[in-house]
Amino acid sequence: MSAQTYVMKAGASDLYEKTASQIALESTTNPGVKSFATMMVSDHSQSSAKVKAAAAKSGLTVKPPVLEPKQQSMIAALRATKGPARDALYISQQKAAHQEALALHQSYGKSGTSVPLKTAAGEIVPVVQHHIEILAKMK
Repeated sequence: MSAQTYVMKAGASDLYEKTASQIALESTTNPGVKSFATMMVSDHSQSSAKVKAAAAKSGLTVKPPVLEPKQQSMIAALRATKGPARDALYISQQKAAHQEALALHQSYGKSGTSVPLKTAAGEIVPVVQHHIEILAKMK
């Protein structure tokens, strides 16, 4: 995968995580969901900044991230759901999205062409793994 493709996919992934988490925070009364969603907004803002800085070091121009069609559908489904059903859908979506994010960052970390971006990917992997561990305990 090219450095530009990695930056675009990582940006879309972070944008999805932050947007979905903000939607969850609008309505959840579940303390676990509230805590996790708050962490997602913070952690994915940090990973976006890390990738953006690494891209700049690599000489890439970073465009504002755009959600992929699948992510747009997931956000629409989340917006259309209310109450505890929204919390359950949020957790389910987060589990799937974090597996995809883990694969993206691991893949680029191993075989990427930009050293600064490979370093950033390697730093993001343990954060995503930590999120997956937390999600595994959530219902």
